[in-house]
Amino acid sequence: MSLPTLWFLLQIVLWCGYLTLEGFDFGVGLCLALIGRKERERHAILSTITPIWDGNEVWVITAGGAMFAAFPGWYATTFSTFYLPLLAILFGLIIRNVAFEYREHHDTPAWRRNWDLCIIVGSFLPALLWGVAFGNIVRGLPIDADHEFTGSLLTLLNPFALLAGLVTLSLFITHGAVFLALKTTDDLRLRAKRVATIAGAITAVLAIVFLVWLNLLDGINNNALVLIFSVITALALVFGLGMHLLNRDGWSFIGTAVTVTAAVVTLFSSLYPRLFPSTTNPAYSLTIHNSSASHYTLTIMTWSAVILVPIILAYQAWSYWIFRKRITLPPLDVDAAAARPVTAAPAK
Repeated sequence: MSLPTLWFLLQIVLWCGYLTLEGFDFGVGLCLALIGRKERERHAILSTITPIWDGNEVWVITAGGAMFAAFPGWYATTFSTFYLPLLAILFGLIIRNVAFEYREHHDTPAWRRNWDLCIIVGSFLPALLWGVAFGNIVRGLPIDADHEFTGSLLTLLNPFALLAGLVTLSLFITHGAVFLALKTTDDLRLRAKRVATIAGAITAVLAIVFLVWLNLLDGINNNALVLIFSVITALALVFGLGMHLLNRDGWSFIGTAVTVTAAVVTLFSSLYPRLFPSTTNPAYSLTIHNSSASHYTLTIMTWSAVILVPIILAYQAWSYWIFRKRITLPPLDVDAAAARPVTAAPAK
């Protein structure tokens, strides 16, 4: 296997890790508006991801850094093409992260409502726009011989990309609601399950339409592989929703996690060996060969990844295991008194 191919596969792994883990983070943030009624319930919702949300975001930093180092041409074209959408994603992530840190600094209802709104908006923007971005990459965009985008913002708002954005938005809400059903109890869990049922049904319809459309697109590569992973994506979603209806929360979460992972693999499979197809002329497309760094650079990066990635994975797995217990609401009505954070205690 060539080093450019190896780093293409590692890009798949990094984006699978990011969108699968951060996907339920975004879903939990969006469920704040759909499930949390009282202050202590909103505390409990946020407490399910308090110990892990910042670790989940490391994946996108690593994916972006690996793209810059391994495929600088792809990095340059992608970030210049999606300048405004990526800026909106960055804005969402910033206000969301600040809200997590500042929400508990005052007990006034208005203060917390405003930061809750930031969390909701900061979860909505990336959940929608990551799908729009990947939908455009898979479909292809007008790229000239210098690998520069020649379209406009309206070019990015095409039906296929917008459908991809709606799929990721609804899938992340489902993923987050299933996670909340796994991590909470009593009425909060029941409300999370109702949201998961409704969002799951919407996701199933949108995802089937998108996957069929993807397989019918002109110019996609590896058609057989794309079809196989499309079927795996659909089956994983059906499995997750079925387990949800049977109240098997753990298996349901595994099903939605596999759905996100399989969907990412499906999209990347439709590209290889391309990285960014050009609709202007196929010869102008960015590939793993004309966009990769030098062999020496990729060699150094490979040895670094071999040493560091297992350590990072082991630490993140440990943190998830430590904070695996369900969140329970305190008997105190915190809406009538000073709000006290509900935190996840390490499992004993």
